[in-house]
Amino acid sequence: MSNKENKEQNINVEEGATEKEVNTKQTEQAASADNEQAETQPETADNTTAETAKEAEEAPAADPLAEANKQLEELKDKYLRTVAEFENYKKRTLKEKAELILNGGEKTITAILPVLDDMERAMANADKADSMEKLEEGWELIFKKFQTTLEGLGVKKIETEDADFNVDYHEAIAMVPGMGDNKKGKVIDCVQTGYTMNDKVIRHAKVAVGQ
Repeated sequence: MSNKENKEQNINVEEGATEKEVNTKQTEQAASADNEQAETQPETADNTTAETAKEAEEAPAADPLAEANKQLEELKDKYLRTVAEFENYKKRTLKEKAELILNGGEKTITAILPVLDDMERAMANADKADSMEKLEEGWELIFKKFQTTLEGLGVKKIETEDADFNVDYHEAIAMVPGMGDNKKGKVIDCVQTGYTMNDKVIRHAKVAVGQ
């Protein structure tokens, strides 16, 4: 039985108490009980909040040193991977460069081999030619084929006929006086043909120049 019911029974048994007095006391006791309950609820809520805050404080905080070590390990792993990839790239590049040096002339030799075959056949059949004209014609065809092959490889002849002397393309090996003013500084004769490969001089033309 609650305290409220006990108090109500006490009021009812009081000797000489009027009905009005009994009702008044019952109302006062009910209001007192409600106030006690209202005061208890905030206290309970405050206790719950305090317990939650206490649990949050007691929770273990993240260790800064452990986090720093973790990041360090990740960076170290990335660095080692990058170094390994670079070493592999360097080895591959050196290997390709060595192969290029050893086999760089493969394309040129492959292009020239058919011309070499024609020369061998011409030499083998030279004694069977009906006349020197046909033999010379055969050698001329081989020579033109060889020139075409070189042009296909980017090799071109440096033109010297009636050209102005140019140190970028010509090498003067003789000066020819008395050729007149119109021949002064011009190529008079080409002693050795010069060539360029992909617009780069690979051999200067040796020429005689008018003085």
